[in-house]
Amino acid sequence: MPKESKMALAAAGEVPYVPSDEDFRLKNNAGEIAIDTNFAAQSFWKDVLIRYFRKISAVVGLVLIIFITAMAVVGPQMNDYTYSGQNLSQKNLAPRVKGLENLGIFDGSETMNTTTGSKKVNYYQEKELDDVYYWFGSDNFGRDIWTRTWTGARVSLIIAVAAAVIDMVIGMSYGLISGYFGGKVDMIMQRFLEIANGIPRLVIVTLLLLVLQPGMLTIIFALMLTEWVGMSRIARAEMLKLKEQEFVLASRTLGAGSFFIIFREVLPNIIGPIITQVMFSIPTAIFTEAFLSFVGLGIPVPQCSLGSLISEGFNSFTTHPYQIVPPIVVMALLMLSFNLVADGLREALDPKMKEM
Repeated sequence: MPKESKMALAAAGEVPYVPSDEDFRLKNNAGEIAIDTNFAAQSFWKDVLIRYFRKISAVVGLVLIIFITAMAVVGPQMNDYTYSGQNLSQKNLAPRVKGLENLGIFDGSETMNTTTGSKKVNYYQEKELDDVYYWFGSDNFGRDIWTRTWTGARVSLIIAVAAAVIDMVIGMSYGLISGYFGGKVDMIMQRFLEIANGIPRLVIVTLLLLVLQPGMLTIIFALMLTEWVGMSRIARAEMLKLKEQEFVLASRTLGAGSFFIIFREVLPNIIGPIITQVMFSIPTAIFTEAFLSFVGLGIPVPQCSLGSLISEGFNSFTTHPYQIVPPIVVMALLMLSFNLVADGLREALDPKMKEM
């Protein structure tokens, strides 16, 4: 008897309905609903990587960061010079690269401007330095600019990354706590933030130099005291947007504590904006460190950073312009690369910007 007839008789009460295997069949309709199994099985971070590497400028920025970081590690060991070694008999030598000098470039010659006009000189030949090569030239004290440039890039990167990570931890925690509790707690914390943001950075650094010795730790400490404000505001805004969502209310209903909700429920959902802000804050820290070193409030001699190298090269810019070019180029590429990477991460981590 057909299934419809049995069900009709059972509904009328004439015969009892006894189910059988033929009454229940799985409908194989995968072709009808057309589920994209590849997309459904793709994780969030894999999707982020795919969208990030589709952006050419972001990939270029990442490659430049990796290259400069690698050179900051191995660059100072690529020749026999040190960043602080002086040789006054070999000062102010123009760039000279073995192999390229035969092509007429980087052969150690430079054009000097004098009162009677310009002339081309080569101190390597005048001083009979046939076996001496300074790839980026030497400075006023006979120090190798190649070694000092990559050593300065290493110092600047350490300061910028350390300051950005510390600012992320402080600013993120401060903003999340302020936004979650709200009310008087939020009002007091925000007034303190406004006071901290109102003090000029240069004043803080100057006061710190009166108490602490100039150096890397002093600059990191100064950046830590001033650069966390932006991160705090972003974290607070994200918390105000998410703290009334259903998953937060469910955790609170189940008895979860405040700090568990803040750091285990809300924080993973705002990791995208946090990472993006960190990447944007690194070039800001690099520029701040360079500015402080340029005005004489940064790394003490004989140590060097990109800012101190630019400051030293600026004094000889009119006579030996090649001395200021390497640190400026490296710092410009670093700042540009981090901004490109941050822009790519912002698009990759934002679901609203995903191409449908």
